[in-house]
Amino acid sequence: MAGLDEAVTLPQRQLGNTGMSVSVLGLGTVKLGRREGVRYPAPFELPSDAEARRLLDTARALGINLIDTAPAYGTSEVRLGGLLRNHRNAWCLCTKVGESFADGASTYDFSPEHVQASVKRSLQRLHTDRLDIVLIHSDGNDLDILDGLGTLDCLRDLKSRGWIRAVGISHKTIPGAQRAIALGCDVIMATLNLADQSEAELIARAGAAGCGVLVKKALASGHSGMDSLRFAAGAEGVSSVIVGTISPAHLQENAAVVADL
Repeated sequence: MAGLDEAVTLPQRQLGNTGMSVSVLGLGTVKLGRREGVRYPAPFELPSDAEARRLLDTARALGINLIDTAPAYGTSEVRLGGLLRNHRNAWCLCTKVGESFADGASTYDFSPEHVQASVKRSLQRLHTDRLDIVLIHSDGNDLDILDGLGTLDCLRDLKSRGWIRAVGISHKTIPGAQRAIALGCDVIMATLNLADQSEAELIARAGAAGCGVLVKKALASGHSGMDSLRFAAGAEGVSSVIVGTISPAHLQENAAVVADL
């Protein structure tokens, strides 16, 4: 495993046509704020503020500039708001709308009224005046959300008002992703790993269309190995792979695997 003294520095890639550059590896922060109802192979405790700060310091030293969070990640946004204070411009922040998590359960609301309130709340929690990426956190009804609920229109309106720089969807279905690309979404979040390559062609098509692609589940929630991470990061069309961890050592190991891509 490479250490920080070995000067691992991650490359950056263009995030579609957004004008933003993101590190090939992004830091997922569900484990920063939620430990209930997750599918990781082993239980874990939420890190202390000191431990979380060390994780973020490690990420910056490795060249990671992309952080992925969401209202569905428990207290993740609130904690990041405090931890990133005075360092906001060093990060590309991605959060989501549509799913919230409280009292051990998720609830969903994709109405424009809720979307605007959610974005405003995320801005307040993260202590920032703009969000770099906001994705629809789909419940699986991708097409209904994109075509029937006004969710994307609301996000685009907030983008035009300067609240958001790029919008899109963390989809659950291939037809949903295809529709998002057709609608000109700035970014999609897709699933890709060695065991599940069903979206590989779609990801390549998105990249060719100028749509940024963030990859989730490259390690299948901790059930796959580093070959899967390298495969996902090297796939055509991928902008960045989001990996959730609270271990600086694991983060360094992940970075070493993709540093030469």
